[in-house]
Amino acid sequence: MSRDRVSLGVVGLGHLGRFHAENLAAGVSGAHLARVVDADESVARSVGSELGVAWSTDYTSILEDDGIAGVAIVTPTSLHAAMIEQAAAAGKHVFTEKPLSLDLNSSLRAIEATKRAGVCLQVGFHRRFDPDYLAAAQRLGAGELGEVRFFRSTQRDVHAPADTRYLASDGDFFLDALIHDFDCARWMVGEVVEVSTCGASLASPMFGEVGDVDNAVVTLRFVSGAIGVVDGSRCAGYGYEAGIEILGSDATMRIVRNSLTNLERLSAGDAHRDCVEDFRVRFASAYVNELADFASAIRERRPAKVGGEDAVAAFLVAQAASRSHAEGRPVRIEPMSRD
Repeated sequence: MSRDRVSLGVVGLGHLGRFHAENLAAGVSGAHLARVVDADESVARSVGSELGVAWSTDYTSILEDDGIAGVAIVTPTSLHAAMIEQAAAAGKHVFTEKPLSLDLNSSLRAIEATKRAGVCLQVGFHRRFDPDYLAAAQRLGAGELGEVRFFRSTQRDVHAPADTRYLASDGDFFLDALIHDFDCARWMVGEVVEVSTCGASLASPMFGEVGDVDNAVVTLRFVSGAIGVVDGSRCAGYGYEAGIEILGSDATMRIVRNSLTNLERLSAGDAHRDCVEDFRVRFASAYVNELADFASAIRERRPAKVGGEDAVAAFLVAQAASRSHAEGRPVRIEPMSRD
């Protein structure tokens, strides 16, 4: 590791892992891509060759490399916790995609392992590094909205996945996707104490067959007394969308634009503007910024801005939302201790 750049490895080269690797190879402030790893040799070789870095099918090749300071874990969720513990034992700082695990105890053990080892643990809640979301959070913190009374967050994907096999390793709609919205809710408004879910499998019946949904509305009740709504769809059809609305006693804020440009074409009785089709396009700068901040945390020997406790808190809300859907009733949540 040079004085100015932190060397990182990426393990798991699916669509998001490859995206992280490409960002690091293209240039993330303060970071350097040193190695890529994937269980599929053809994938590891292809990505390594394309990006001009060392590659391997063996995760330990990153852990045993003294020149690599940290690892980005972008494997299936079911593998995260064990890999975090391995990295901590090897003294490697960890960036991991959300969530930490599919169960609470594994998540807590992974967090404890990083604390014992004294390594940084950052979780990939990328919206916290998006300029629009950051500006909204800063205005909230400055008190510009007054008392927050209502929060809404929307997330919509273009098309649902072709099959449900990934659910066993990555979790249901609430844990795999809407966890980003739950994280934003508690980041901006505060801890959530109750959720109630209405969900359905409408466009893709296969999700209903395994107890999951492709459309959902989750109502939230915050410690402060404020209320909120998270709505999501796997199959909006028109494009990718993510946005928020926060109503306060003095003002209201909205993030509504999900387009590449601000150009809008008007014709008789009609209006057209572009819409992004992928979350990696909408949050392109956020994905770069979160890795840059991870590298900065390593260099400055400080905690990550989005750590393991944040991941667990959002996990508990997602888990409660899933349970509410399954049981058809509101579910209370005990907020995590801040000790």
